[in-house]
Amino acid sequence: MDKIQAENLTQEQIGFQLILHSGNARSKIIQSLREYRGGNTAKAEDLIKEAETDLSAAHDIHFHMIQKEANGKKTDFSLLLMHAEDHLMSTLTMKELVKELLELFKTKEGSSS
Repeated sequence: MDKIQAENLTQEQIGFQLILHSGNARSKIIQSLREYRGGNTAKAEDLIKEAETDLSAAHDIHFHMIQKEANGKKTDFSLLLMHAEDHLMSTLTMKELVKELLELFKTKEGSSS
């Protein structure tokens, strides 16, 4: 995945990029649980890694926004940006929870054999 140059994006484009990448990650995280439930552990783990790549792209954009504001350039508040932030943060939380669940499931399966 090519690195996005956030400094070349409008505020609206930044919001949509955050939603795009975190939404892709969220879909992969949910699919990883479904794959695991279906017995495809390797695919589940691959999907988590892919989700982390998507979240890394979103994080890079988010970090750019923070750096910009730290340098004195305020970000205009919008409902779109608020939604994008919410989307990103909930997906990050979901990723950590699903990773822990998959580890828990693996441990439980290992102890019952």
